[in-house]
Amino acid sequence: MKTAVFSARRYDKTMLTRANAQAGHELRFLEERLSATSAPLAAGCEAVCVFVNDTVDAEVLAILAAQGTRLVATRSTGYNQIDTAAAERLGMAVVRVTDYSPHSVAEFAVGLLLAVNRKIARASVRTREGNFDLDGLMGFDLHGKTVGVIGTGKIGTIFARIMAGFGCTVLGYDRYPSAAFDTIGSYVPVEQLLASSDVVSLHCPLTEETHHIVNAEALARAKRGAILVNTSRGGLVDTNAAIEALKTGQLGGLAIDVYEQEASLFFQDLSSTIICDDVIQRLVSFPNVIVTGHQAFFTEEAVGQIMQTTIDSISAFERGVALVNRVPPPTA
Repeated sequence: MKTAVFSARRYDKTMLTRANAQAGHELRFLEERLSATSAPLAAGCEAVCVFVNDTVDAEVLAILAAQGTRLVATRSTGYNQIDTAAAERLGMAVVRVTDYSPHSVAEFAVGLLLAVNRKIARASVRTREGNFDLDGLMGFDLHGKTVGVIGTGKIGTIFARIMAGFGCTVLGYDRYPSAAFDTIGSYVPVEQLLASSDVVSLHCPLTEETHHIVNAEALARAKRGAILVNTSRGGLVDTNAAIEALKTGQLGGLAIDVYEQEASLFFQDLSSTIICDDVIQRLVSFPNVIVTGHQAFFTEEAVGQIMQTTIDSISAFERGVALVNRVPPPTA
């Protein structure tokens, strides 16, 4: 089955080709992000394979459909970049990766927390320059602290379990409580979670309801000096509000692997260019902020499973069998 793979990096090519060895689909790898401008590159392809920062809105889907594309497969669990209502109207199926190693993201979230709390990145830069002074590197014990987890699905629950292992009290908030989380921590209203937590970690999908779930009002209610960790979706956090909270000390630290405007930055080398995004430049200027480029999922186990699931979905569509990873059409 002819498939155009957008936003394809070297690791995508390697891992997707490996997963495709038995299936034998014709993969057309494209480094370009999918947009109305690049959509014609998929001409003649029955399927397109996209990633989190591709634009798959109604305009793009209409172009793809006119060219014969009938399947959109995203190499991610989240699918907020896809206009699923438009896809439904155009008779296009949308599939995602419903499950991959949740440990990859949960473990990375813990790593970010440790790095920002214990100033590990700053310490590493200092020692490379021969500076072994400890001034400015003091953190706090996680043992005995309260950690709030917003979003208690598989990833959030694993993160909670790890933090419980550190000796933390774990609080959770989710509209859909998990029995697994109940064995680890306690569910509380989000207002109580924010007010009580020394650390808040976000593990929920980006929806209209969760957009800017951490905004100026939420940050004002939070415990002063708390650390915020986000490895889920950039739009969960009002970045400008977070900057203001960092400036006043209301927010004690910020560790993010995702960013609201990441589409124009992430997954590319911009080290030799002038970055015009003033917000990200302001963020990375804070000594108590760590920003990474959407790499929490990036382990051999997770990426391998993502690619295999994607190929399996394309194969199922080609054979005309049930798509177990199909995104359900939106309800009216």
